[in-house]
Amino acid sequence: MTAHYDALETREQAAREAELFSRLPGVLRSAMAAPAYAARLKGVDPAAVTSRTALAGLPVLRKSELPALHKASTPFGGFVAAAPGSFARLFTSPGPIFEPEGRQADPWRGARALFAAGFREGDVLLNTFSYHLTPGGFIFDSSARALGCAVIPAGPGNTEQQFELIEAYRPVGYSGTPDFLKILLDAAASAGRDVSSIKRALVSGAAFPPSLQAEIKARGIDAYQAFGTADLGLIAFETPARDGMVVNEDLIMEIVKPGTGDPVAPGDVGEIVVTSLDPHHPWIRLALGDLTAALPNRSPCGRTNMRIKGWMGRADQTTKVKGMFVRPEQVAEIGNRHPTLGRLRLVVTRQGETDAMTLKVETEAASDALREEIAASLRTVTKLGGAVELVSPGTLPNDGKVIADER
Repeated sequence: MTAHYDALETREQAAREAELFSRLPGVLRSAMAAPAYAARLKGVDPAAVTSRTALAGLPVLRKSELPALHKASTPFGGFVAAAPGSFARLFTSPGPIFEPEGRQADPWRGARALFAAGFREGDVLLNTFSYHLTPGGFIFDSSARALGCAVIPAGPGNTEQQFELIEAYRPVGYSGTPDFLKILLDAAASAGRDVSSIKRALVSGAAFPPSLQAEIKARGIDAYQAFGTADLGLIAFETPARDGMVVNEDLIMEIVKPGTGDPVAPGDVGEIVVTSLDPHHPWIRLALGDLTAALPNRSPCGRTNMRIKGWMGRADQTTKVKGMFVRPEQVAEIGNRHPTLGRLRLVVTRQGETDAMTLKVETEAASDALREEIAASLRTVTKLGGAVELVSPGTLPNDGKVIADER
């Protein structure tokens, strides 16, 4: 079995940097054909942006800005020059943020991550990410098919039917959130169903704490983590070295001081900023709001690209629950739907090995009916279920925090 997807993964870092930054001026010119980038990068000479120092002088685009920008100029906020019909698929994520999928093979750059997790041509993959409107399912589906795998487009939920598919097709692998993998394994054990064909997994979209890692491994499944977003696809991934995550090829990652565009000192924790090199749909210094730190030296697996520690929290209050981003703007929207309420705070915790959230709400008129109405709004706005706790006015701190991630 070959150890690497291709020779790009083991080239010297200096050669990689030279190749990426030789392509960047052309990508910048393509980006500036779109009105929003033309305004943001006004006065920039693309030919001069050929180094990390020059790139760091460009403004960052914060992902938290995208919902308002997309609403003001649908569908892509003026950041895409091409027409929607030039893409293969068109998605939306909570915010809403609108995302196009390119027509090229492996448009989300995920084949490398699957390869590093042990997947090979001819494998059958059970893909449990959602195929409904959001790109998650298609990110892993297209990546697996680019690698030569057959995909069962299962999506989340409906475990009984998933057992039928597993027993019929005998998939060797799983992709989805780690939480749902545990749910699937627990339900199979309770129902006496055979899911023993699954031997490896690539998980993303939710926390994968050591306790859950140990449990999945004890059940005979070799699970690897990947870090990605609906905008960029797979950004970094775990390798057999089990020593941080290797940044994907064809991306330029910077780690900056939160709230700025200034690179941190080597090894310091900062916010992830990514520039992609797809001229059809470029991202120029997209600040994701996720924290990480770079690791020194190259990976023991032989891959030479930058390594990061993985996801280390959020630079803002946006957080990820069961694979879905929940944003402060969404909490505000729930408050707008119920104007008699006081302060709101969404508290995210773990119950067992599953993400859970509780919306704490100040009100002078607590009732079961109000609790049910707010719970319905919570599900409608965030696309996730959660508990609602009604508290007296003045109970919640006056500190501006509307999302508290306590995991």
